[in-house]
Amino acid sequence: MMKAENSILEKILCWAPRIIVILAVLFVSMFALDSFSPNLTIWQQLLGFSIHLIPSYVLLIFLFVAWRWRLIGGLLFTIISLVFSPIVYNHNFKMNHSVIISLEIILMIVFPFLLAGVLFIISHFKQKNN
Repeated sequence: MMKAENSILEKILCWAPRIIVILAVLFVSMFALDSFSPNLTIWQQLLGFSIHLIPSYVLLIFLFVAWRWRLIGGLLFTIISLVFSPIVYNHNFKMNHSVIISLEIILMIVFPFLLAGVLFIISHFKQKNN
């Protein structure tokens, strides 16, 4: 019975951070849709769209690293989350002058990557112990 529970926990620790990152990247990628404008040519819109997707490309590269090397990927996601939290907070606080709204935005944008990073790290050590 204990072996089956460990197996389920290992599968959750293996797949949960990957799914979280994929969903979070899709969420971040939605912000690239604001590059479309009727005043621009299709080529200008596509160029703007692909430029707006650069953060998503970087996050996907981090995911590929984490998929292969859980500890390194977990550290990448954790560090980038901790570095970008104050930046995202300050940017949003300057726009809306609300601590609560700025913290909610951090929870929506940054927290999934922090959670995934921590889960990748836990998954690495759990796998290493077995």
